[in-house]
Amino acid sequence: MSNPSRRGVLRLTAGTALLGTLALTGCGRGDETTTAKAAAKPIGTAPATGTVNVWATQDDASVLDKVIKPFKAANPDVTVKFTLIPNHEYYTKLQAAIAAGTGPDVAQFFPESQAQFLDPSILQPVPDGLVDSGAFFKSLWDAGVVKDVAYTVPWYAYTYALVYRADLARKAGVKAPTTWDETVPFLKALQGAGATRGLGADIGWDIFNGQDVAMYAWQAGGSLVSSDGKWTLDTPAMVDALKYNASFFTSGTADTAGPTFLDAQPYFVSGKTATMITGPWVVGQLDTAAKKTGWTAANVATAPLPAGASSDVSFSGGGSWGVLATSGNADASWKLVRYVSEPSTQVAQYKAYSSLPAVVSAWDDPSIKGQPLLDAFFTQLKKTRAFPQVSSWQQVSTRLGKEMEAVAKGTQTAEKAAASIQAYAESVGTGTK
Repeated sequence: MSNPSRRGVLRLTAGTALLGTLALTGCGRGDETTTAKAAAKPIGTAPATGTVNVWATQDDASVLDKVIKPFKAANPDVTVKFTLIPNHEYYTKLQAAIAAGTGPDVAQFFPESQAQFLDPSILQPVPDGLVDSGAFFKSLWDAGVVKDVAYTVPWYAYTYALVYRADLARKAGVKAPTTWDETVPFLKALQGAGATRGLGADIGWDIFNGQDVAMYAWQAGGSLVSSDGKWTLDTPAMVDALKYNASFFTSGTADTAGPTFLDAQPYFVSGKTATMITGPWVVGQLDTAAKKTGWTAANVATAPLPAGASSDVSFSGGGSWGVLATSGNADASWKLVRYVSEPSTQVAQYKAYSSLPAVVSAWDDPSIKGQPLLDAFFTQLKKTRAFPQVSSWQQVSTRLGKEMEAVAKGTQTAEKAAASIQAYAESVGTGTK
């Protein structure tokens, strides 16, 4: 599986998020909701015509021109032009093009970082009846909806699950943990079976760590933003989440010094670490890291995340598509999005690039269903939430990551860190009216 890694796909940085916050502050999202709903007119079944310009990142979309060959054959009078942009430049260039009015017809987005684009001044609402919203993993669809208006259609999906050394677990006589309380003992057991550290924890202390602690806060019964749009980060649930993450380090089952991001898989294969909390792309990369075909099948297992006091919910991520408000060929653009959203097309995308489908029924295809190590991710995807649909979430998530570092290293209490996070979030606001 060659799906993009945690940092291999661009997630909006705090600096770019600020641009999005400024862009949306003046556009009156709430004032235009009625207009947006009215504009979401159905798209017909007549063949698409004209030119559709598509912008996407270089990873998953690199095979899309091949995947949509049947669409182009069925619509001979349409021309689809792809512009593939390096991941680290993508959102910056897209933001600039939108501001200049020179954006594409169709653009790729990421459900976990697209909130600043979900506005009728930037994206057209999804037309009525274009797709069945219930066909997708719910949290992925929800990530594109603001005030009952959908602006994006999910394309591929991922979430986090537990990837662990099954051989060491068998040697230790333990099963994958199902609760927070069982997690550190499980990690210690794997260390007793030969691993140097039980967990290869992410030590980037950045936006991605912030996403992790947000996930743990959900598991502890918390929320990130209240129903009336206010930050809710200084809560017992957030304190519990910070303590849970820190427990990996204070117990000695994880190390604040490593592995670094690029070392994660070599450490796991060599036994320097025995588990990872990560996405499904790792499954297809471990044989390469081990330099041995079949190593993963013999030595690795996956499991849903352990549950906190409230649940074992994770977050949803992936790719999505939106049609820009400035598109000159919306009809053909939406027809392309509809085609890419069909189960058969998503299966074709999986076969071409291993991008896991956002359409639930596509997971029944033998090419996916026959991969046992993906089962835990499918189970977990049905228990996911979308991150807050506020344009400052990326900034807040980055701050969360830094506060996590202080708690993990013992230089800050979880309580003070939660208060600091809340104060920072209130200072930047939510970027919406």
